Amino acid sequence: MRLFVDADACPVKDEVFRVALRHALPLIFIGNSWMRGYDHPLVEQVVAAEGLNEADDRIVERILPGDIVVTADIPLAARCLEKGARGIDPRGKHFDEDSIGMAVAVRDLMTDLRDAGAITGGPSSYSKQDRSRFLDGLERLIQAMKRP
Repeated sequence: MRLFVDADACPVKDEVFRVALRHALPLIFIGNSWMRGYDHPLVEQVVAAEGLNEADDRIVERILPGDIVVTADIPLAARCLEKGARGIDPRGKHFDEDSIGMAVAVRDLMTDLRDAGAITGGPSSYSKQDRSRFLDGLERLIQAMKRP
């Protein structure tokens, strides 16, 4: 089991780093720029080329069944699930075969509503409760995946 982080604009990089070290799990940050403060033998940083979906494509190329991806990008989560991985968003919502269809449908609906001008705002700001839910969700996911 390895942890992959869609690192661009991810608000929980520090939390994932601490959890990876606690569980001695390899951690791969993939984004469009280098990040300071994550030098450790368990951590690998991959800087993808600039461009639409370049970092996502690097994650999908490398992820394997049994890995976990941390991402708010629902299409990326769906692509990782197709390869047998699991996903979690920064607010602690798990992506699995049972939930990804609804997540994709809601995302598409919200995109259509924003394009039509019916919705003008985005998601609420990230809170301490979101961070707590993420940490709890990631811990539960890791523990579940460690069970035989």
